[in-house]
Amino acid sequence: MKFLFAPIGIGAGLIAGMLGKKAFERLWAVVDEEDPPEPDQRDAPTAKLIAALAIEGAIFRVVKGMTDYGARRAFAGATGSWPGEDPDKED
Repeated sequence: MKFLFAPIGIGAGLIAGMLGKKAFERLWAVVDEEDPPEPDQRDAPTAKLIAALAIEGAIFRVVKGMTDYGARRAFAGATGSWPGEDPDKED
């Protein structure tokens, strides 16, 4: 089942990336009027860079995790088999 789920997981990951980017952009617009600093900017304020990276990382992790979980639940609902570790099953 993991093999059958792979394309779904890849697609869900791409969607999660797009959703995470949009969510970060919207949240950062509330935090600051300027664009978030990037690590390659020489004059980026350290505190602002840390805040931007922490917020972005947290958003991406939550969105990716919830998207992956939702895709796995939908796959399990359609196939009857959970694509991944299932602690309820004993080997």
